[in-house]
Amino acid sequence: MNHFARFAANTYASVDVSTGVESASRHQLTLMLYDAALKHMDKARVHMLACRIEDKGIAISKSVQIIEEGLKGTLDLSQGDLALNLKSLYEYIIACLLKSNLRNDEALLAEARSLLAGMRDTWMEIAPAKRPAIAPPSGGAEPGMFRFAAA
Repeated sequence: MNHFARFAANTYASVDVSTGVESASRHQLTLMLYDAALKHMDKARVHMLACRIEDKGIAISKSVQIIEEGLKGTLDLSQGDLALNLKSLYEYIIACLLKSNLRNDEALLAEARSLLAGMRDTWMEIAPAKRPAIAPPSGGAEPGMFRFAAA
């Protein structure tokens, strides 16, 4: 399993989410991280509305961990402005989540969720096209904003 798959698997394991991480593509792994973070934001909202402060804090912490370690942590900042802008956006979302938790502010939680959901939808739209099984592999790794170290 490559470094990114191990990293994503560890992130999922630490927040009690299990799926077919080993067989997922890099793109699918990123989508899974978005989905898990959004799921925990939804749980946090339910707990917030039910005044279950401890459960809300746990759910928000899980979202923050996924964004910090799983999404932001895999950005390759040497790839330019897009990666830097994504980093800033992830940091803003994390700040909204932390303030939402501290202030019990549903609006901040909704803002964080809306931003991350938009990023997830965009990521979904840029899914790589499936190549025919008989197509030869490309001549090397394509440059991108994410780093994926070999195992």
